Amino acid sequence: MKKKTENSATLVRAIALIKPYLWLLCLSLLFAVLTVITTLYAPVLIGQAVDHVIGAGNVDFEAIVPILIKLLVVVGIMAVSSWLMGLCNNRIAFHVVRDLRTKVYAHVQNLPLSYLDSHPNGDTLSRIVTDIDQLSDGLLMGFSQLFTGVVTIAATLGFMLSIHVGIALLVVVLTPVSLFVAAFIAKRTYSLFRAQSKVRAEMTSLVEELVGNQKVVTAFNYEEKAEERFYDVNHRLQKVGIKAIFFSSLTNPCTRFVNGLVYTGVGIFGGFVALTAGPAVLTVGQLSCFLSYANQYTKPFNEISSVITELQNALASAKRVFDLLDEPEQIPDKENAVKLKDAEGTVGLSHVAFSYVPEVPLLKDVNLSVKPGQRVAIVGPTGCGKTTLINLLMRFYDVNKGAITVDGTDIRDMTRESLRENYGMVLQETWLKSGTIAENIAYGRPDATMEEIEEAAKASYAHNFIRRLKDGYQTVIAEDGGNLSQGQKQLLCIARVMLCLPPMLILDEATSSIDTRMEVRIQRAFHKMMKGRTSFIVAHRLSTIREADVILVMKDGDIIEQGTHEELLAQGGFYHNLYYSGAPEEQASE
Repeated sequence: MKKKTENSATLVRAIALIKPYLWLLCLSLLFAVLTVITTLYAPVLIGQAVDHVIGAGNVDFEAIVPILIKLLVVVGIMAVSSWLMGLCNNRIAFHVVRDLRTKVYAHVQNLPLSYLDSHPNGDTLSRIVTDIDQLSDGLLMGFSQLFTGVVTIAATLGFMLSIHVGIALLVVVLTPVSLFVAAFIAKRTYSLFRAQSKVRAEMTSLVEELVGNQKVVTAFNYEEKAEERFYDVNHRLQKVGIKAIFFSSLTNPCTRFVNGLVYTGVGIFGGFVALTAGPAVLTVGQLSCFLSYANQYTKPFNEISSVITELQNALASAKRVFDLLDEPEQIPDKENAVKLKDAEGTVGLSHVAFSYVPEVPLLKDVNLSVKPGQRVAIVGPTGCGKTTLINLLMRFYDVNKGAITVDGTDIRDMTRESLRENYGMVLQETWLKSGTIAENIAYGRPDATMEEIEEAAKASYAHNFIRRLKDGYQTVIAEDGGNLSQGQKQLLCIARVMLCLPPMLILDEATSSIDTRMEVRIQRAFHKMMKGRTSFIVAHRLSTIREADVILVMKDGDIIEQGTHEELLAQGGFYHNLYYSGAPEEQASE
């Protein structure tokens, strides 16, 4: 019962998507009616022509020729109206899909980071691309065949009743059997198609993971294990796909069998009536016309049964899309939220507590006061909360308790956009978009001039390697950076921030992919960039943060030590042990 209610609700939401295009729907329905009427009128004309063929050498050509001319006109109108109906249906389907995909993408942009962190990218990708495509296919088939089928059934019934009521009733009584067969099968295909969509999303996530990280897979000789995982998911997709297709494929043969029985019944009964009652009741031409109508009447039932099967697949996909749309968005900015402009860089944390899940507290009671222009380094073992603290500063997550302020204002009282505009981030994980080198550097400032772009590249020591590329700054790179090294990609990300130079900076493992020699040069650029700017530095090399104004040492969600490099070493505490341990980099990384 619950599943039936869900199906109905999903269908209602899917139909509601068509509302902006009702005028196209009305046009499509008009052309469908015109197509059906002309299609059904053609057998009438053919039957009239048959009745003028009396026998061999005895054909009334004078009567047949006007009928044939009329038949050509009818067929022409049918062809044009059918084409126009298809055009309208295509426009409706693709407009709806465009609107839905736009709506879903906009919704994903407003989802909290917690949702994106807890769901595989492949699953979200599958819902936006594959599932919406499946919905598009269902809509196209629905508009193209469902409307036409319903109109055909109604009009054909009217034509048959006008010729002979008895035979028409025979057709009406027998034909619904095919509908019952189709409905019986459709009930069992929905759950299978829904399961298929889920496994397909799992396959998308796995392929994205393995193909996107093929170097790692190869480096660790993970190929065999990867093949096993792929085989497992692919095998499950095969099994559920076979079951779904098997049950759905039963629909057409079963309905065709029933329709064949109907056609046979009409032929036998109609022939008996024509022979016994004579031309006054049913002529041979009318019988041929009736047989054509019987075929026309049963054909939509086959099409509708196929549509029902496809709609089950479309509804299963639509359910996944609507589930994504129903995910609650991040808490919107307050109505009176202020816009942070040209922040001074005073940052304060007061009794901040945070956890991703209630049962696992991460940050417990963090207090911090940062003055404008200070360089704050954050170190500690894996899982201590360094990256979490950065997420809170950027308001990717909101604190559970306490408050974070910038220039004396709680960040929850300002717009997210203005807050993030005042931060520049260089992350350990580089990301480049498909486009030219220049476009990637100007990602945060699309209106930047080439001179400004080149100055930013020179400041980040990226200019030299860019100049050696075949097309220089106009070199087109793929999303993953193409043939660029990890260090070169990191330099481009640094240049991106150099171009914007916001009043506050976050450098999260920013030089982890750059060799020591290059790191020295980058650190010089960082010092120049950080001058007068509040900076938060998460570094895996403790040697790179010795000149920081304040070093925060975190452990188990708390700041356990705080001070300059020399002060912390003199204390002989946790930082001292990290710095002088055998593997400080690994122990201090996150």
